[in-house]
Amino acid sequence: MNIGFLGTGLMGAPMARRLQLAGHQVYAWNRTADKLNPLLVDGVKRAESAVDAIATSQLIILMLTDAAAIEFTLLSPAAAAQLTDRTVLQMGTIAPQESKAIAKAVQAAGGDYLEAPVLGSIPEAKAGNLIVMAGATPSQFEQWKPVLECFGPEPQLVGPVGAGSGVKLAMNQLIGTLTTAFAMSLGLVQQESIDVDKFMAIVRQSALYAPTFDKKLSRMCDRNFANPNFPAKHLLKDMNLFVQSAETFDARVAQSVAHIVQQAVENGLADQDYSAVFAAVNE
Repeated sequence: MNIGFLGTGLMGAPMARRLQLAGHQVYAWNRTADKLNPLLVDGVKRAESAVDAIATSQLIILMLTDAAAIEFTLLSPAAAAQLTDRTVLQMGTIAPQESKAIAKAVQAAGGDYLEAPVLGSIPEAKAGNLIVMAGATPSQFEQWKPVLECFGPEPQLVGPVGAGSGVKLAMNQLIGTLTTAFAMSLGLVQQESIDVDKFMAIVRQSALYAPTFDKKLSRMCDRNFANPNFPAKHLLKDMNLFVQSAETFDARVAQSVAHIVQQAVENGLADQDYSAVFAAVNE
């Protein structure tokens, strides 16, 4: 089928490529048009505008930065007029309430809406090994499961619209908090001149170990945050979204983590890997 793909950034580009190589015709649009150039070699067609991508497609996939970008791109008068009898699949990280509001707007325009945020990084996106968390009706999930399987082998239906966004935000909160907690522990180890290898050997034997610690260890020790799979500015956005979404529980820990990530961003590390929280914790 014809699939419109809006947002071909770090994750969007390999996802759009997988759809094209699976036999679909992808019409891609990105705010920075040059980012589309590598995809054209694989047969992806450049849409001159988001409206053009929507008009030529049965399914429109969103991998945009935030809800504001979605509203500006998908729900402008010109774009909304093209949504009749089309399905919108939202795959970025936004808050549950934002996703529900966008669903209502799409439905009011005569379209259908479901969400399926993904967990994983660029290597998983390229290989089709992302964890896909769908918020949809059972019938929507079954209808679009073949498309979701282009991104991950076992898409999961976690509930209605809003549930997928909620699980994704909960997971990204863990990314931020675990990484920041590890940065603090590593900071103490270095401060006391303790052998980092011995420390890590103990961590790996414990119930406290998380694989992300080893993934970020060398970046932190070398203070090398270049070539990010997930930049600090995006983690800051997600940590703030988590805090804003906390209506019935205390999210002060996440708020503190957001403050530390904000420090990294203000120190010029916005576009660096999110392990740059180490530089904020240990200046």
